Amino acid sequence: MSLKRPFDLLIALAMLVILALPMAIIALAIKLTSKGPILHWSRRVGRYNTFFMMPKFRSMGPGTPDVATHLLSDPHQHLTTVGRLLRLTSMDEFPQLYSILKGDMSFVGPRPALYNQSDLIQIRTEKGVHRLQVGLTGWAQINGRDTISIERKVELDVIYMQKRSFLFDLEIIWATFLKAAKKTGVSH
Repeated sequence: MSLKRPFDLLIALAMLVILALPMAIIALAIKLTSKGPILHWSRRVGRYNTFFMMPKFRSMGPGTPDVATHLLSDPHQHLTTVGRLLRLTSMDEFPQLYSILKGDMSFVGPRPALYNQSDLIQIRTEKGVHRLQVGLTGWAQINGRDTISIERKVELDVIYMQKRSFLFDLEIIWATFLKAAKKTGVSH
């Protein structure tokens, strides 16, 4: 039996308890400093190229195009005051615990593509990466995140697919924690 799903459930529940107060404060800060909803629900591509709705704390203003951040002509003009901090610290990702509990995501796996990232979806499908459960973090996340090309991202996803194990997942989670603490590779 794989430890991945029980681990995901146990850690997600524990993190929800630990992060309940910080998440409530973040939600209040978003509500008090900008118009629009607290959460942004993004249509994402999951395992076997199925679609699901993934929540994030809203860090962009209303009317921002639903595209990858690097495709915006000036991403900084769309960020809210609180959004800058959320992006920099990766706290905008906290609501994805819901997607992990629901089973749409795991803690570790390829990051879910936006529904309109057809180039990424196509290359992942050609390489067989689409068979993996998508994750909150992954091998590509800790090896470049927003700073690497789509081709390199998929190469790293393939390496993860070949090496995946419970211990490798733990290594990726630890490295993610360290990178988030140092704010490495984050576009903000």
